[in-house]
Amino acid sequence: MNFQKIFILGAGAIGSSLGALLSQRNEVSLIGRGAHVAAVDKHGLTLSGSSNGKFLVQADTAIKKIPRDTLILLTTKAYDAASSVAGIEPLLRKDTVILVLQNGLGIKGAVEKAARGRAEVVRGLITAGAESFEPGKVSFWQGETILESTEISEKIARTFDQSGLKTKVSHNIREELWKKLVVNCVVNPLTATLRVRNNEIMVDSLRAIRHKLMQECIAVGQAEGVHFELDLEDRIEQRIARYSNYSSMYQDIIKGKRTEIDFLNVKILELGRTHSIETPVNETMVGLIRFLEVQRG
Repeated sequence: MNFQKIFILGAGAIGSSLGALLSQRNEVSLIGRGAHVAAVDKHGLTLSGSSNGKFLVQADTAIKKIPRDTLILLTTKAYDAASSVAGIEPLLRKDTVILVLQNGLGIKGAVEKAARGRAEVVRGLITAGAESFEPGKVSFWQGETILESTEISEKIARTFDQSGLKTKVSHNIREELWKKLVVNCVVNPLTATLRVRNNEIMVDSLRAIRHKLMQECIAVGQAEGVHFELDLEDRIEQRIARYSNYSSMYQDIIKGKRTEIDFLNVKILELGRTHSIETPVNETMVGLIRFLEVQRG
């Protein structure tokens, strides 16, 4: 049995992509901003990239009622995650499941606090890429959705798999989150600062910077008790080279929006100080992104 209802709370590029594909086999509602919602209502959601087509998906600017057996994909920006859940807390039910899919650390705990025990909160992460520069239109690069191991995770995985979304359940979600964090701490600030696609940072002139960023992140992660593969840096390089999309931080800077730097490189700085580990290259990236955020309003 699938979920009776699926909400995509924070229907930006990645949320809309997931919602469109899930709508093939499920009742889905995208919850997003006015212009995007209006475009989807009028013309449907146009998806290109790994999947192509027009999807007629329900869309709204707010969740007004949560039926029984509902799955909420939380795909807002990391800094909006807790407040978005707090806003629907009175509507939550004991059989409501919230899948937290943001990049970064410390988000699940904040969402659980906002939900006040009224829903089950599951941590996940996405390796897919997506971009949107026009309301109602999204480009999507297929990846994998990784879920922490809980009783409900198998049902979520089955729901995703039935819609063509690659999924796996991990018994060590913390390690998976840290590996994704290392990737994001390299890709996001570099692409946003240089205004290039993800794979365009894979040039020899940036090699030292990429590896210094990774090494600082790995050192902090190890101090936090995380175990990494010995060849992690090479694996990350190969992974970045496959992605030709614009990063979420690039898109935020271009659109004059706040970035998620506080949940990425800033976390490395904070934890580095806790463990007396110097992180100068991450600190440089934070300074550059802070400058661009102010410059772009």
